[in-house]
Amino acid sequence: MRRQDGNSEDTAVGPARLAAYESKPEGTIVVAGGVEIGGPEVIVMAGPCAVESREQLLTTARAIQDGGARILRGGAFKPRTSPYSFQGLKEEGLELLAWVRRETGLPIVTEVMETRNVELVSDHADILQVGSRHMHDYALLEEVGRARLPVLLKRGWCATLDELLLAAEYVLKQGNEQVVLCERGIRTFEPSTRNTLDLNAIPFLKRRTHLPVVVDPSHGTGHRWMVPTMSKAALAAGADGLLVEVHSDVEAALSDGEQSLTPEGFRAMMDDLRGLCGVLGRRLGAPASRERQPNR
Repeated sequence: MRRQDGNSEDTAVGPARLAAYESKPEGTIVVAGGVEIGGPEVIVMAGPCAVESREQLLTTARAIQDGGARILRGGAFKPRTSPYSFQGLKEEGLELLAWVRRETGLPIVTEVMETRNVELVSDHADILQVGSRHMHDYALLEEVGRARLPVLLKRGWCATLDELLLAAEYVLKQGNEQVVLCERGIRTFEPSTRNTLDLNAIPFLKRRTHLPVVVDPSHGTGHRWMVPTMSKAALAAGADGLLVEVHSDVEAALSDGEQSLTPEGFRAMMDDLRGLCGVLGRRLGAPASRERQPNR
């Protein structure tokens, strides 16, 4: 949803000139695996926080596809606060993501954490995610900019919105115009939720930049029961899409099970969101067939 008014007051981004709304007022549509992010359709990216096994990933992928998600998310490399927590399957996880893409036809978004792994992750993914912890890793931002794949850039948990736009500028400056911004909550004094989901960011960014904006209500809240409500709020505020955690067996999840939707919960949320999108004059992907898609 693009800015509707013609008033340019307070819209200048300053040094983030490539990301500025004025540099491309018609807006940017990011294309990943044939899916358009930033157009009239609300795009939902869903899947487990971490790739754990072949069965877990395929079962979850089928579930989110049946619910209407257009892109599969899943972490192969998992940055964790504790070094004793599950760190992901790494290259094996990437291979499983690529295999599930062949089985389902769903494009893949997964995180890249180091410059040395950009080429490896690019060989298996359709969108490179730069996570909250790495938003200020300027060498990594430049490297994903040179990779030419779409980039999902998450806001750092203590970053201002101007800092997010300047991080995007590092990618854009390398000639990669396919950048999606992601609001995923910021750290505040409030301890009742994992983060504070900053819904102000959506209209602010839609006014300041031509880049698509999506919201991660899973990390933004940390509570499974809050995700559907905050997803509705994000779409009502103008988000172009959602990044949602879903797990086939939330009780057994090795990472973020408490904030992951069950397959049944995801389908129920998507049904509700379709009704909301109708009111907003937008559309949401319909449940997909389970027929096997051609190999990529």
